[in-house]
Amino acid sequence: MFNLIRRDVILQKKQLLLFVPFTLFFVLLGKQNPAFIFLLASLFVPINTFAYDEKVEVNILLNSLPYKRSEIIASRYLGAIVYMLLATGVTCGLFYALSRPFTITDIAISSGLFLLFTALFFPVSYVIKKGYVFPVAMISFLALSIIGPKIVFHFADDLKVITDFVTSLSTPIFYIGLTLSILIIYVVSWMITTFIYQRKGF
Repeated sequence: MFNLIRRDVILQKKQLLLFVPFTLFFVLLGKQNPAFIFLLASLFVPINTFAYDEKVEVNILLNSLPYKRSEIIASRYLGAIVYMLLATGVTCGLFYALSRPFTITDIAISSGLFLLFTALFFPVSYVIKKGYVFPVAMISFLALSIIGPKIVFHFADDLKVITDFVTSLSTPIFYIGLTLSILIIYVVSWMITTFIYQRKGF
């Protein structure tokens, strides 16, 4: 399974050369929230992987190798976490080198949003037609980034009971509960994607 994760890095050698300049551009720009920059950096490799795999029909090759389909999906989900950690580390280094401020909260928010986005996107990517994966990923990401917060604030008054309950929780309990919720969603997504992939024809 480790070889499957490493494969993504090897196949994306040229794209990875753009990773640091891509992230550096947003850090230097200084107009975006640090959490958003961490999120963009974390999504760089996973999204490129799907775009590359779709282009060259990698799934046909993967299914000819001595790996179970469940292992292929596991490498996607575990690999996404590995790439997120590496991207976060590099981005922290860029922020530090340029003396740009960021907080642990920024990293926590971006990590949570990354796991939520991948949990929603991965199952869908194996259902939609070939050629639409990358556009759907970009549109979904932009929609969630721009429209998502507005929707939350719009329904905040209608969901006053829930918001009052959340605000009444202590900070540690809130973060623990939020972390567990995101992890549960990620695991459920993993199971759903495995179910879809095992029944998909290539």
